[in-house]
Amino acid sequence: MKILVSGSTGLIGTALIPVLQGAGHEVTRLVRSKPDNSGAVKEIFWDPSAGQLNPDDLEGFNGVIHLSGENIAGARWSAEVKDKIKRSRTEGTTLLSETLAKLKNPPEVLVSASAIGFYGNRGDVVQTETSTGATDFLGLVCRNWENATDAAREAGIRVVTLRTGVVLTPKGGALAKMLPPFQFGMGGPMGNGKQYMSWISLDDEVGAIVHCLTHQSLRGPVNLVSPNPVTNAEFSKTLGKVLFRPAFAPVPGLAVKALFGEMGDALLLSSTRVDPLVLEESGYAFRYPQLEGALKHVLGKN
Repeated sequence: MKILVSGSTGLIGTALIPVLQGAGHEVTRLVRSKPDNSGAVKEIFWDPSAGQLNPDDLEGFNGVIHLSGENIAGARWSAEVKDKIKRSRTEGTTLLSETLAKLKNPPEVLVSASAIGFYGNRGDVVQTETSTGATDFLGLVCRNWENATDAAREAGIRVVTLRTGVVLTPKGGALAKMLPPFQFGMGGPMGNGKQYMSWISLDDEVGAIVHCLTHQSLRGPVNLVSPNPVTNAEFSKTLGKVLFRPAFAPVPGLAVKALFGEMGDALLLSSTRVDPLVLEESGYAFRYPQLEGALKHVLGKN
């Protein structure tokens, strides 16, 4: 397939590109800087904030994987940061979807990022793709993010929205920020530790994206999480075990809120127990379904 990828230099995109190439697909990056076409991977320019995307550049692709968006954990959530988070997802997705919809030869499939923030803080109640969305900041961001693909869907393009959980890799994201205190034996549960963490290894995140790209039966929301979510206390205990370090230094919820504000409450203390129902029913086999095996793999502790 000829595949266009946005967000290709991010944590997931960087891992995804070589996998796609290894499977024989021809990959082109959608970039916001001046295109560099001197390498093996071609590049196409776009500027979502300015509404710039040349439709002629998008003709001829079989599939599009859209991963770009502002880092939600990059800074405390001021009004300005929250606006950037929201606009980076809706503006880019809307521009891309509307442009694809108007092509003479639109792609067969658009695989577009979303997140399990869609479900919000739900305690220990299991969430599936048919569960209702939350009305907090992340819930509304994810809902608008997914709705921004409407133009592509209405044009007959198969659209898959990826509701991704906590992606495990030491190269970035939540695990990278958790590692230093745990490596020094100062890690432990956050808040009461009872909140559920719905996680997925980076290998399975990439594998599931390729699965969604190539399986024509899949459309609509798909939860990209392991079938075995754990509480924060369980996660901390397992991470300590894998690192051969104690993990009994709890971080009080008040301290999390003081340090990170609304972002800490939403990302670290909220409980979202998600089941990958659609993904498993479509035949995807997880490489790392259990947390200990996943952590040993990504941390090189096998």
